Amino acid sequence: MRTILNIIWVILAGWALFLGYVLAGILLCIPIITIPWAIASFRIAAYAIWPFGREVISKPTAGVGSFLGNVLWVILAGWWLAIGHIVSGILLCVTIIGIPMGIADFKMVPISLMPLGKEIVSTRRGAFDRTL
Repeated sequence: MRTILNIIWVILAGWALFLGYVLAGILLCIPIITIPWAIASFRIAAYAIWPFGREVISKPTAGVGSFLGNVLWVILAGWWLAIGHIVSGILLCVTIIGIPMGIADFKMVPISLMPLGKEIVSTRRGAFDRTL
């Protein structure tokens, strides 16, 4: 089911959001000092193109530096990426089949505003993760 949702997601909204994050990352690579934010943008782009089966968790080692970096991120790129998620989420929720994707889009708004200090992990369990 995750694969089907991801394929529909890529067709309807994922591709455009992926390109937005890649563009933000390229623009943030131009000044050398903003390369850490560009890396975060590329990391979120990989999540934005294939979100189902993964989740965002906070890193326990994130501190004040991540908070200050997130404040700068919101000013540089976060606000317009969050607006992109909100607009595409509203458009996806217009149809019944798009509602799960719209909800996933709304779940990406916090990471689009505060990407530093977060980690993207898989929610899939492997064959050896099962308990007897």
